[in-house]
Amino acid sequence: MTDTTLRPRRSVLYMPGANERALEKAKTIAADALILDLEDSVSPDAKEQGRENVCAAVRSGEYGHRELAIRVNSIGTQWHDDDIRAAATAGPDAILVPKVESAEQVRSLVAALDEAGAPASTQLWAMIETPVALLHAEEIAAAHERLTVIVMGTNDIVNETFGLHVPGRNPLVLTALSWTLLAVRAAGKVIIDGVYNNVKDAEGFDAEARQGREMGFDGKTLIHPSQVEPANLAFSPSEEDVTRAAEMIETFNEAKAAGKGVVTYNGKMVEELHIRDAQRILAFHEALSAR
Repeated sequence: MTDTTLRPRRSVLYMPGANERALEKAKTIAADALILDLEDSVSPDAKEQGRENVCAAVRSGEYGHRELAIRVNSIGTQWHDDDIRAAATAGPDAILVPKVESAEQVRSLVAALDEAGAPASTQLWAMIETPVALLHAEEIAAAHERLTVIVMGTNDIVNETFGLHVPGRNPLVLTALSWTLLAVRAAGKVIIDGVYNNVKDAEGFDAEARQGREMGFDGKTLIHPSQVEPANLAFSPSEEDVTRAAEMIETFNEAKAAGKGVVTYNGKMVEELHIRDAQRILAFHEALSAR
């Protein structure tokens, strides 16, 4: 696991860039990452002010361990180029671009970041949220090493496929999530699940967060601070998980040292793939503990 894939992104909270009060409050929210938004949450007449706000927020250095990403407006909009230049100059941890649909666009975005003088440490994140993007997920994920994180835009996927928002998510959305997750894992990158729209439905959010974790997502994008704690819980290994992982590794090493060909733990056969998973759990737990 690399430093990029190991960094906790259990809770990735969208914050409206034009709302200075919200940006200030975000300094106290226990989210792993914040997406300072210039797109959907900012009206056309507030785009410039939002751009100034989020760049100032990044430069302030007052967000502690939280990973900061600026979501710019999509390619082809009247604000995109100015967003890219301003965000690159501010030097956030990442710049998130919505509605990316091809590897060529990824490479063009990387070139734009370079031209604008973005620090080498500023990653490119991309949203997959259209049918075209889904059909090119593999090439998008593998297009460039600067692209490190894929964020799922599940609302747009539902909208553009004429589907419905249903409990447990409709079959096409689940297919889109699974398909993209495979593409992202093949490229060795990070993938973040989409948002849950009903902030008053805590039970529904918990169920969808657990589903995302069971599928293999690294975390979930959020639209309200109340979703942060349950997301952190859903995407964190439990104490039992950590204990079991450590014991499994110890049992495996002892058995191998004794020359045993078959290793069992709690009555179940243990192979190298189980040990790699256990090591991943411990590494992630250590990364959380270090913060």
